Amino acid sequence: MNTLLMVAFMLLIVGIFAPLMSLHKFYIFNSTVSLVSAIWQLLLEQNFALFLIILLFSILLPFAKLVVLLRVWNGDFRTESRMHRVLHWISLYGKWSMLDVFVVAVLVVSVKLGSLATVVIHYGFYAFAGSVLLSMLATWWVINLIREQEAVE
Repeated sequence: MNTLLMVAFMLLIVGIFAPLMSLHKFYIFNSTVSLVSAIWQLLLEQNFALFLIILLFSILLPFAKLVVLLRVWNGDFRTESRMHRVLHWISLYGKWSMLDVFVVAVLVVSVKLGSLATVVIHYGFYAFAGSVLLSMLATWWVINLIREQEAVE
């Protein structure tokens, strides 16, 4: 489990800093975007609400989720009720994962631009998606193992 969480953590770092997509307009203008460059641009353009939403849901919460899952797996919580509360919140957050919103946004951009521009997806997108999927798998695994332990006791 520690290995799974570490791989998810590394993929998240790659997904945040690596190029996610390139936009080619009229064969003249090219722009490559990473998650960090996108939120930085939002901050520079003073689009604070969108900046905070993307920063929170795409960077801060995924990191926090992986750290908390690692702590739960290693038994760092003192009381069982606290651990259950934390797992409940992780489970709720997992249902609001930004992966589906992100994928839909990329698809909408590529469909809307049609003949005006071409969107090319890069490895950062796949790393980010892989991290989200691995963290969802780890959450499911930890919650099921804890439920199985409680059923035996």
